[in-house]
Amino acid sequence: MPIFHPQPDDEGKPVAIKYPSTPTGIEAWAAPAAIATVVPDGPVPTELNGVALTPWANYPRTDEGWAYLDGINEDLDEPPMEASGKKPAAGAVILEPDGRVWVVHPTNQFGGYQATFPKGRVYAGLSLQGAELRECWEETGLQVRITGWLGDFERTTTRSRLYLAKRVGGTPAAMGWESQAVSLVPLSKLGAMLNGAADKPVLERLMQVVATRPKLCPEDGEVIRHSGK
Repeated sequence: MPIFHPQPDDEGKPVAIKYPSTPTGIEAWAAPAAIATVVPDGPVPTELNGVALTPWANYPRTDEGWAYLDGINEDLDEPPMEASGKKPAAGAVILEPDGRVWVVHPTNQFGGYQATFPKGRVYAGLSLQGAELRECWEETGLQVRITGWLGDFERTTTRSRLYLAKRVGGTPAAMGWESQAVSLVPLSKLGAMLNGAADKPVLERLMQVVATRPKLCPEDGEVIRHSGK
């Protein structure tokens, strides 16, 4: 008997999950050295690292709402995205204070990815930052705030701008249909988790940034800056 994602796709159709992911025990969320994984509507703690894990009820319903969300970082000095002939995309590496990073497991390993960072194409009416906030919400169920620019990366069909971000609300149990699981992964285990070749340069850049910082996750109001191109 097939297992269906609790959320329908963009056309309102049910989404069958061919090979469901396996969640970890709830105790893994409180262990910084452990990988913690949740499946759609699965159990999670009430809070993590001092921030509640509760559904984001008032998420924007319009492009304008995403464009003017609090998570937009107007103080961020980011370069214009260079034209490459590929469609623009945006996403984020979402960091936790305990040294772990959020990744998504695309439903039915879409695109060949077992695990990757949340991201998606930028469509008309949204900025790169606005698109990043929406993609993170749709794929992880999390409300995030942008804290830095990580870089622009070539992928198969897109040129993707990846930001650094921190979680400020939401819950991974509310992931949209594009994800069949969401994991919180220690930095030391991230390389083994990411199976896509296009994510390797992202991880390399992330490790360069982390090496220059005493804390993985920025304080409130802090903007991460680096000289990467």
